[in-house]
Amino acid sequence: QVQLVESGGGSVQAGGSLRLSCVVFGYTRYRCWFRQTPGKEREGVAVIYTNGGATAYADSVKGRFTISQDIAKNTVSLQMNNLGPEDAAMYYCAASGRYVVLGDIMSAAAYQYWGQGTQVTVSS
Repeated sequence: QVQLVESGGGSVQAGGSLRLSCVVFGYTRYRCWFRQTPGKEREGVAVIYTNGGATAYADSVKGRFTISQDIAKNTVSLQMNNLGPEDAAMYYCAASGRYVVLGDIMSAAAYQYWGQGTQVTVSS
């Protein structure tokens, strides 16, 4: 069983930065950050391969967000820069221990384990 504990959400003005962290207990192949706003589907934001550290990003955050991991500390982080109102959402850390085809790598259905979520608010 994999457990994930998130931290680091909060409020920030547009143009500001936040860093989210997630402690991951257990075996994973992939670790992904998702976000969700009311009435919308959960959107994959950034993913990192546990073995090797390869990353991928949603087009909406490329160049602004950076996902990273510290294997020794069992953490995965999301550095978010130049935040805008469109980035306001509940952010979730997720992990999968199963192999996922590349086309599904940021699909919520591919992830079995989820954190509790952390709120990010961006004021303009």
